Amino acid sequence: MTPRALSVDPLWPRSGDWPAPGDFAADARFDLTLLGIPTWRTSLSQTGAGETPAAVRVALRYYSAFVTPDRGAEPSARALADLAIVDAGDVHEPDGPDGEARAISAVADAVARSAAVVALGGDNALTVPAALGAWGVDLATAGLVTLDAHHDLRDGVSNGSPVRRLVEAGLDGHRIVQVGIADFANSAEYSARARDLGITIIHRDELHRRPIEDVMTEAFEIAGAAGGPVHVDLDVDVCDRSVAPGCPASVPGGISAYELRKAARAAGAHPSVRSLDLAEVDATADAPDGRTVRLTALCVLEFAAGLVAR
Repeated sequence: MTPRALSVDPLWPRSGDWPAPGDFAADARFDLTLLGIPTWRTSLSQTGAGETPAAVRVALRYYSAFVTPDRGAEPSARALADLAIVDAGDVHEPDGPDGEARAISAVADAVARSAAVVALGGDNALTVPAALGAWGVDLATAGLVTLDAHHDLRDGVSNGSPVRRLVEAGLDGHRIVQVGIADFANSAEYSARARDLGITIIHRDELHRRPIEDVMTEAFEIAGAAGGPVHVDLDVDVCDRSVAPGCPASVPGGISAYELRKAARAAGAHPSVRSLDLAEVDATADAPDGRTVRLTALCVLEFAAGLVAR
């Protein structure tokens, strides 16, 4: 069956379809650059995550760029639609040493011209080049916030090792905050490794007692304590499996779609956040209604909405 074409309404403009950076002058500056880093080859589970950036771009077209003001509040003088947003396309074959180097360079180029960068994965292996490319020479003062059910401190090179690899590259564990760490999704050994590195762990259960906005404020204070740039890794498998069936490792009992969206907006609003990645979504394994990919697309828009508040 041929998919129905989306309706066209001049009074309801759609998001997405952003121009490429090359469509502007070489010295042009942007508010946000979208960059696909479709990693998948080192995944610990079978995945089609390399197809996800393209799927998210399609899903963005389902949504507008309008943020509804709270009751009684006046619309913001600056709207999301006013942001200068560009799409830099995908990094070719970003897995492996050569591909990772290409991805680091692409992120660095995007950061040089943008207030912030959103990297679309791909599995969680993309977090290494996304963070290193954004931090550049600021690694000594950099910080990392992850929303993830897992520590990602495994040995070797895989989608289960990005946090360990960033620490080995020079990131101070005391400026890493991991939000949403879940029971039965980690091991005693890797949990002890996280504690030994000085990582701040905010367990999934704590999010039942605290608003996600408060948790993110604390996370940014810790990650940004040295005054350097902060990278945020939104691993969508932190969500409950009912809202993220397209994440191979999502578990029942994860955070809600609303909480993930609020975290993405908080990241966009915080001045220390230079970059964010969206990881671990397999578009080929999503539910028929595409709910995981749609949630990922909404997180792009939430991050952009946060930028408006900067």
